[in-house]
Amino acid sequence: MTFGPFSEATLRLSSFAGIFLVMALLEHWAPRRRLTAPKVRRWTTNLSIVALGMAVGRGLGLLALPLTAVGAASLADAHHWGLLHRLGWPAWLEVILTLFVLDFAIWLQHLASHTVPALWRIHRVHHADVDIDVTTALRFHPVEIGLSMLYKAVWVLLLGPPAGAVVLFEVILNGGAMFNHANFALPARLDRALRALVVTPDMHRVHHSVIPGEHHSNYGFNLSIWDRSFRTYTAQPEKGHLAMTIGLADFQSDRPSQLGWSLGLPFRRGASARR
Repeated sequence: MTFGPFSEATLRLSSFAGIFLVMALLEHWAPRRRLTAPKVRRWTTNLSIVALGMAVGRGLGLLALPLTAVGAASLADAHHWGLLHRLGWPAWLEVILTLFVLDFAIWLQHLASHTVPALWRIHRVHHADVDIDVTTALRFHPVEIGLSMLYKAVWVLLLGPPAGAVVLFEVILNGGAMFNHANFALPARLDRALRALVVTPDMHRVHHSVIPGEHHSNYGFNLSIWDRSFRTYTAQPEKGHLAMTIGLADFQSDRPSQLGWSLGLPFRRGASARR
């Protein structure tokens, strides 16, 4: 699929790289918190995990195009599957509905990853990071990446959105995740204004607290309205943003900064899987 002179892969990769660079620079210029773990080691591990996740995604795409969200959109369009093919709404309205529906789907998936024990075992690789910055947004186990791709493909087949809208959603999802995981300080007034609609770094940081009642809240990646609507919203951490502890209580050590340990965490016997 192409968008003007750009392929889908070029568009997504350039968007990813540009947003990552901007967030990393903001973290350097205006850090919100002092990091506790060696940055080079954490970044090496987190970026290695995302590289493996991208390889899984690439493999699934080569195995069967419909396993990707964009591939599923193309399949739905070819066979006129999905709700939007029945409604015949204007293209602009289909794009807006696609962004809202898929964002809710990701919120629901995130909620399930905290409440279903088998999914939590995998998702806690993300939460085990003892710091939170732009690379934490990418720290998802390859198994979780694969499951997420299949999950999104099912929603796309049911909805039948335009493929371009799905690409736009993927770009926004990745960009939003890097934004709200980034360790930079937003002015308090701007944070309050933004979080009325979108998830800000301060809002999402609460979700990475070691306190269970806090990390089982604020599930949104882009829109903050779902947490407000379903009463899973926590405004501020109990201990404040500078004093709060990030990660999981059982893994407050250098182990989450190790690639092998992180990849093996979901399958390790004897490791606590408490939620």
